[in-house]
Amino acid sequence: MSKPKVICHMMSTIDGRIIMSGWGNDATRQAYSDIYNQCHNTFDSDAWLCGRVTMAEFDNAEEPLWAPVKEKIERVFFKGDASADSFAVAIDAHGKLGWSTNEIGGDHIIQVLTEKVSDGYLAYLQQRKVSYIFAGKDTVDLTAVLSQLQSVFGINSIMLEGGGTINGAFLHAGLIDEISLLLVPVADGRLHRATTFDVHQSFVTYVPQLLQLRSCEQLEQEVVWLRYGKR
Repeated sequence: MSKPKVICHMMSTIDGRIIMSGWGNDATRQAYSDIYNQCHNTFDSDAWLCGRVTMAEFDNAEEPLWAPVKEKIERVFFKGDASADSFAVAIDAHGKLGWSTNEIGGDHIIQVLTEKVSDGYLAYLQQRKVSYIFAGKDTVDLTAVLSQLQSVFGINSIMLEGGGTINGAFLHAGLIDEISLLLVPVADGRLHRATTFDVHQSFVTYVPQLLQLRSCEQLEQEVVWLRYGKR
């Protein structure tokens, strides 16, 4: 299958937690965030991808307000900006995200939906000029997501920067080509906190994946940057 290269770029404590609250004071957390973004910018990627919960935290996210429409909208992809060449991809199976603009930091928004979303919601996205694709009837098929992102939008490299659940789904599907992990000098230890990869218990056939270390570098703030590929 032809697909974009997928690089999972994350930052975690030494015990794998990814929720930053409690990692020192505001200045320390900001320093970690700056390092994370600097490392992100070293990759020549066309897009970055997160799940719905992460995307809902951005400033231009809003509660989607739409009314039912009379005409049925065909379940085919929609391009809100044909000239866009950098993208923010949101996995939003049930159509819960809303947007006041169709970009995040200059990256055009693409929503990944299932065919269960309403016609009114699709009309809302079209009015906002937010692009979307369909990747399944009831649940999201990640292989179909990557295939369409490449064929429809010309995306050949994508940064996976989601929460543990979406990262775990990509890992389980065998779709991650490289892992870029920033380890901060923090031991968290709090239970029930999201980790870099949370593979859902329903994936009963999942087998942990062996990796190959490609590089290891110590950065500022005692952060260690590890990069892995498939073995």
